Amino acid sequence: MHHPIGFDKRILRTEVQDFIWKNQRTDIVSLLLQKPVFQDISNRALAQQLEARKKCETKLPKWFGTKGIYYPNKLSIEQSSSEIAAKYKSQLVSGESLIDATGGFGVDSYYFSSQMAQIYHCEIDPRLSKIAAHNLKVLKAENIRTIPTDGIQFLRDSTSYFNWIYLDPSRRSVTEGRVFRLSDYRPNILEDLGLLFAKSDNILLKTSPLLDFSIGISELGAVKEIHVVAVKNEVKELLWILKKGYAGDMMVKTVNFSNRGTETFEYPLSEEKSTRVEYALPLSYIYEPNAAILKSGAFKTVSKRFHLKKLHEHTHLYTADELIDFPGRRFKVKVVLPYNKKQIKRLGLKKANISTRNFPESVAEIRKKFGIGDGGDTYLFFATLTNEVRTVLLCSKE
Repeated sequence: MHHPIGFDKRILRTEVQDFIWKNQRTDIVSLLLQKPVFQDISNRALAQQLEARKKCETKLPKWFGTKGIYYPNKLSIEQSSSEIAAKYKSQLVSGESLIDATGGFGVDSYYFSSQMAQIYHCEIDPRLSKIAAHNLKVLKAENIRTIPTDGIQFLRDSTSYFNWIYLDPSRRSVTEGRVFRLSDYRPNILEDLGLLFAKSDNILLKTSPLLDFSIGISELGAVKEIHVVAVKNEVKELLWILKKGYAGDMMVKTVNFSNRGTETFEYPLSEEKSTRVEYALPLSYIYEPNAAILKSGAFKTVSKRFHLKKLHEHTHLYTADELIDFPGRRFKVKVVLPYNKKQIKRLGLKKANISTRNFPESVAEIRKKFGIGDGGDTYLFFATLTNEVRTVLLCSKE
């Protein structure tokens, strides 16, 4: 056994790297079935590199496009932050030193290293630690110290003070339908908060988007900011900034990185609680906030800030007679119909983009009932309006 840690240096030979680069579109199954490409490296090992590299193409273009990167198993890449999210995160920290206590593949550490003088990357899996150390050298991140150990244990043993502690704990598999709590994560942050605040005044915690705001706030305490990060209208992560002894108003910051640019929206949490909303039946335009805003629960604040009226307390669609810039999607209202089989059939639609808002039937049930396929330029919203009438809005996208 010459690779006790499972980091096979032979993968980094020039001819092997050339093969991995030239065969990025190769069919993995056929590669596994053919005779070995190299005498001393299995085709399975090559296939693993190709597969993992392919996973990086859109998520981690810097790793995908750099020669000499050693790719871990696919799972490590699936669990890592995307480059877009990691860059965003790095802008939230500053100072001398940061410890990334759950280092993983090293994407976050790499981006933090451009903002801080010294980064400590702790990863409990010795193989992944070794892979991260190799790749960070290849990427010329000179100020990162990789330590193959449990980050929480490293903090316990350390006498140093850090400007920031970053944690991206993994979620243990929990039963479907259960509300995620912080105690479902490993390491269990709640047990270690005292230790963390003994070593730093600032903690940046990443959690799954499924974690409920109110649970996170009540369990963590000292929350200064919550960031909701979406990429192409899919919420990827929640970021919690904790400051030792903080008891002021929390800022909620939402960001959606889309092909059209970056949409940001922020508000103090107290504003959402105190805002009053005006309701109206559909006017000329319908506005649908992006996924980050919807996750943040800014249902009233978004209405007030943009001078929009809401269709119903529980229908998170907004309306106005003017077309305005908006962090989300905008639609022109063409037809407003009561939800009635005859009237919908009369539209004669073969296909449409269908959404439901505060409506008893699912999109699948509606498609089946009316024989409407997916796609096209027509947008149908099935929603309950402020007069409690179930309604169909036929719209075009602006």
